[in-house]
Amino acid sequence: MSAESAEGRLLSYAPGSPTVLRILLGTQLRRLRTEKGISREDAGYSIRASHAKISRLELGQVSFKQRDVADLLTLYGVTDPAEREPLLNLAKQANAPGWWHRYGDLLPSWFEVYIGLEGAASGIRTFENQFVPGLLQTPAYARAVIELAHGNAGRDEIERRVVLRTTRQQRLEDGLTLWAVIDEAVLRRTLGGPGTMREQVAHLLDVTAERNITVQIMTFERGGHAAAGGPFSILRFPEPELPDVVYMEQLTSALYLDKPADSDHYMEVMDRLSIQAEEPRASRRFLERMLSL
Repeated sequence: MSAESAEGRLLSYAPGSPTVLRILLGTQLRRLRTEKGISREDAGYSIRASHAKISRLELGQVSFKQRDVADLLTLYGVTDPAEREPLLNLAKQANAPGWWHRYGDLLPSWFEVYIGLEGAASGIRTFENQFVPGLLQTPAYARAVIELAHGNAGRDEIERRVVLRTTRQQRLEDGLTLWAVIDEAVLRRTLGGPGTMREQVAHLLDVTAERNITVQIMTFERGGHAAAGGPFSILRFPEPELPDVVYMEQLTSALYLDKPADSDHYMEVMDRLSIQAEEPRASRRFLERMLSL
């Protein structure tokens, strides 16, 4: 596969998501490097950088400099202008700010990466045992969750964070497929008061009527389950060259796993969770019973 043919697919993929463009460009650079048998150390030396930076570039975790991409392409033997130019143009597009750029003062860099991935994903499977997934939160519930983590923030900042979260939910209207397994404890934990929780449960019931949203409840009656380690999400993309990405959020950082061995393991866990949890219709009945109390 030539760089030009790959670029034809890359540019038609997700022009609004610089994060994914960076990942796709990084994937191409990694392919070119490994085909030539060049180490990350040697590639880093050619652009006056460390092997760690080459790793971050290939994973799409940092922005690209045109000069660095040009030097790497030369090192990898890509000298034909017809092959170089599309990849150099892609590097330029990948550095464009995403829609969330105006919230940059609120977002840590590790979460900006996730928003970019979320914006380009075709499907997300997620398990939550602490909060309702962000894509399914009502504004009032989102506000209560945000206030837990940012209790010292002013009212304006809190509201901006709520708007940021609800803006992300536009992806569901755009056709993103979401399959969420939610522990019963999430629904029993009162956030924002009884009225907020009731509204949130009603919202979950409403959205599960949509064809692209599936919610399963892991009830207490099910006992232990496969995801004893905590919440995680698996993002899948329509572009075949992009691997599934497993996302696990921590207090001050996040883990992104894209090696097949890792993502396959988490997909197996997610499959087991889906079998252990109440099936979707039974989960809807569970939500209805909560509202009737």
